Amino acid sequence: MDQLALLFVLLLGAVVSVPVGDRFGLPSPVLMTLLGIVLAVLDFVPNVDVPPDLILPLVLPPLLYAAVRRTSWRQFAANKRPIFLLAVALVFVTTVCVAAVAHSVIPGLPVAAAVALGALVAPPDPVAATAVAGQLGLPRRLVSILEGEGLFNDVTAIVLYHVAIAAAVSGEFVPGEAALELVLSAVVAVAVGVGLGWGANRLLDLLGDATLQIGLTLLVPYAAYVLAEELHGSGVLAVLTCALFLAEYATDPDDVLTRLAGHAFWDIVDTLVTGVAFGLIGLELHNAIRTASGRWGEMLGWAGIVAAVVIVVRLAWLLPATWLTKRLHARRDYDEDIPLSWRETVIMWWSGMRGVASVALALAIPLETEAGDAFPDRDEIVFVAFGVIMATLVLQGLTLPWLVKRLGVRADTEREKAFERELAVRAAKAAKRRLREIEEVEELPEELSEQLLRRAFEIGVRISPEMGEEERREGHEKRVRRLKRVRRIQGELLSAARHEVLAARGEVGADPEVVDRVLRQLDVRSLR
Repeated sequence: MDQLALLFVLLLGAVVSVPVGDRFGLPSPVLMTLLGIVLAVLDFVPNVDVPPDLILPLVLPPLLYAAVRRTSWRQFAANKRPIFLLAVALVFVTTVCVAAVAHSVIPGLPVAAAVALGALVAPPDPVAATAVAGQLGLPRRLVSILEGEGLFNDVTAIVLYHVAIAAAVSGEFVPGEAALELVLSAVVAVAVGVGLGWGANRLLDLLGDATLQIGLTLLVPYAAYVLAEELHGSGVLAVLTCALFLAEYATDPDDVLTRLAGHAFWDIVDTLVTGVAFGLIGLELHNAIRTASGRWGEMLGWAGIVAAVVIVVRLAWLLPATWLTKRLHARRDYDEDIPLSWRETVIMWWSGMRGVASVALALAIPLETEAGDAFPDRDEIVFVAFGVIMATLVLQGLTLPWLVKRLGVRADTEREKAFERELAVRAAKAAKRRLREIEEVEELPEELSEQLLRRAFEIGVRISPEMGEEERREGHEKRVRRLKRVRRIQGELLSAARHEVLAARGEVGADPEVVDRVLRQLDVRSLR
């Protein structure tokens, strides 16, 4: 099997793991990691030959962009305090604790190298957390916090990692310079993200065509990441800023086709890239096994100790942080998402899985220092990092569905339904308001006006049938049944038309481009 065949196996696994995971109640990222482990132990499967410095630029930008599309700037602004406690403060605390323990248990490990190890295992993976939380039906407030933590903690961890690596390679560390680098990295990243977001928004308006617009959205996150890194900024923060800008300002309510096609496209990208990324995590077991040859007991012990520190520190931090957030929330009535019970706090704790970023940072550790010596304890750091990733991703990922079920943590469906009803009412009122505006400038027959008013009301009822009064709801249900029958028959008519047009594609003298153009018109009509 060559590298290309291995890539196709991972892509196929990424597609198949989703329904398999749904069937057995297991997260698809965990299944892909297990698939990678199985492939790693097979003799005919080659070692993965991806340059470490390309893993983050290739994988993170599209995954982060896809994740940001599911949220909004308002949500981040409302949850800035819990996100700060998890994405910034907890990453610092975890890095310090891991560095202290690793420096004491691994003989001869320098402080800078220990800090690098702490930084690369500190951030929970945004992709794993979002994918797992989204499949388990958790309360939206927990998913929002996990998404925010997962998206922003990489920024902190990667900057800490680069500072530690630079100190280990050069043998020098200046705290003032490190702090200044952190601030400048953030400023450059935000400037790049906003600038590219503004430019991409203008370019999207010029392109017009849905295919070209979606193609541009695929290029933008890569451009933001690479440009920010070239300017010594945070590529991750630049992608987040750019994606949030576009989500806030580049949405045209009337561009239905682009929105539907864009959602479908990014769902595909998210599924395939996520699957390949977590498959690569399992495949890298090759290198970890080779590193531990002859030292299994000792190195497994180090990995177990560091994994325990990572898990325990998260719980030890979450308990007081959640308590403090609840007190401030109740006292000042903040509009933010917080865990409402100890059960939800436990789920947040057990959702702290490590993944793609940790693997990429571990593999990107330099081989040599500036003096030409081997990077101190590089093999040990890589093995311990993989041990932590496997322990958290596989152990926590496989047991999280059971824990969620055991603790009975579920989404607040009543709150979601209430918000849905509120949106339905607002949508119906907006439609009625627009109808009155039209009636002021156009003369409409009374019968047509009543019909349009009824349809304006039905816009809301179709979103939330509970918003209508019982009598009007019954009348609406009758109209819906009649409408469904008409649509079913119309669907069959359009299906017959599509079959006939497709049959003409194979006839002698038929122009395929004309056939496809007519077929697209029929498809759009069917969609409407």
